[in-house]
Amino acid sequence: MSSYTPRLRKKYSEEIIPALTEKFGFSSVMRVPKIEKIVISQGIGEAVADKKLVDGAVDDISLITGQKAVATISKKDVSNFKLRKGMPIGTKVTLRGDNMYEFLDRLISIALPRTRDFKGVPAKGFDGRGNFNMGVKEHIIFPEIDIDKVNKILGMDITFVTSASNDEEAKALLDAFGFPFTKK
Repeated sequence: MSSYTPRLRKKYSEEIIPALTEKFGFSSVMRVPKIEKIVISQGIGEAVADKKLVDGAVDDISLITGQKAVATISKKDVSNFKLRKGMPIGTKVTLRGDNMYEFLDRLISIALPRTRDFKGVPAKGFDGRGNFNMGVKEHIIFPEIDIDKVNKILGMDITFVTSASNDEEAKALLDAFGFPFTKK
């Protein structure tokens, strides 16, 4: 077993903890907010007609995150959408630990800059409790995806769950990681 540490995990312990402790005056290192998990999810409405879409999406998300994604299933019948209870309608994966830091690193340094007309991520996705949500319109911005093998370009929602008690602390945390927020 190698003693490999993801770049952003090292940056968090060496640079971000001291910087945030100084900025907010935390009395203990344990008070400093941290990213607890990143949840990536896709809703695939067209999956009602074509079951193969969910399988392809599970494979793509698994490739992007390096962790097996699961298909999400509908909880109830919705006749307007021709939806039956128990049908697969999306995918999700929850990242923690080293996988989470690796994904965050690839998202910030490779995937987001590859987005067309990228000007940064608007900082309006905070929920008031220190969590941040953002959407990605095309999953093909990730270098792991072979564009020739994609049968449908899908968007995804990415949720950053932090231990911050408010949005200001959470934004400072993501800023410290180098998250590309738009400048007002």
